[in-house]
Amino acid sequence: MNPPLSLDAQVRAADIDRWLSSRFVADEGLRADLIALYAFEAELMAIPARVTQPLLAEMRYVWWREQMDGVFAGLARKGHPVLEALTDVVARHGLDRAPFDALIEAHIGRVHGEPHDLDAFYVGPMQVAARMLAGPGHDEAVVEAGRVRGLAQTGQVNEAKALKTKANRALAGLPVGGFPAVAAATLAKPDAPEFLKRLALISASLRGRI
Repeated sequence: MNPPLSLDAQVRAADIDRWLSSRFVADEGLRADLIALYAFEAELMAIPARVTQPLLAEMRYVWWREQMDGVFAGLARKGHPVLEALTDVVARHGLDRAPFDALIEAHIGRVHGEPHDLDAFYVGPMQVAARMLAGPGHDEAVVEAGRVRGLAQTGQVNEAKALKTKANRALAGLPVGGFPAVAAATLAKPDAPEFLKRLALISASLRGRI
């Protein structure tokens, strides 16, 4: 089952790094699940661009937080492709709610000028993705990889590079099938051309190192 084109296109436009990484998931069903997670994150990321006033943005995030009640109860909001897909993914993989709530709260903090919560924005979602692809028990293995990606995405490229050795040691315990969940941490330059990103991801996937 391929991911719905609308969700796949949404993720490609919002987060090319993780969209490219998802291409390395051989199982089409798992790839669709990963795209559903990333589409949810894309919805959250888009809010500040659509709403300029912090209070209005917060109201939209509160709406998403309320929708998590239905998602984790197995009652999707009908007619909303992202919520419908995410509800199925949560049930299929037995996902915990905490990382989703933490991500929403971090977004609320950002619209009010708080610093990036790297763990909420990057580590938590990467742990969710790893669980989907490799099963439970690998949360600690991907923590540093999530921080590497977070540092790179927030312009702290030197700090990200310095952390890669530690991250790769931890990733030695991650099954091969779970590597696409962390592969985007390989890409230290968000504005690099797509073909260079593809080459970097191929190399990283062959070595199992970010």
